[in-house]
Amino acid sequence: MALHDHDHAPTVPRGALIAVAVIIVLTMAMAGTVRLTGNNIVAAPEATPVVSRDLRFEDRSDGGIRVVDAADGTVVKDLEPGTNGFVRGMLRGLARDRRVHGVGAEPAFTLTRWSDGRHSITDTATGTVLHLAAFGFNNVKEFATLLTAGQQTKATTNREENQ
Repeated sequence: MALHDHDHAPTVPRGALIAVAVIIVLTMAMAGTVRLTGNNIVAAPEATPVVSRDLRFEDRSDGGIRVVDAADGTVVKDLEPGTNGFVRGMLRGLARDRRVHGVGAEPAFTLTRWSDGRHSITDTATGTVLHLAAFGFNNVKEFATLLTAGQQTKATTNREENQ
């Protein structure tokens, strides 16, 4: 004689299974409708470049990095060894990508600030574009300073030469 006359196997009520199936079918139908018709698709507004600068990054013998304006060859900034870790990390990744594509260090990178406030760096040799906001505001600032770095010195030098 059995002590129990009922089943202990876990069961899901039939009504709950039907409800879940209906939700899945409706979700797929709505997603398919939006995908096919294009209704309710929100696109980000087109941003335009506000400031753009072509830069080359050169390794120094002491482990630092020299940032050079590709247009005129002037030194924009010297990144001392052990500083600017985010910039160094990004450049290592971009350099690795260039090695894979068989490209050297000579072609410039384009650093851009967009009208919507975003910043990006584009490898002109490989076409790789990195949107810097994905890495946080403080990291964006490290690159953003390179857009105007060295220009004050250049403007002062030009004024002194014209006097």
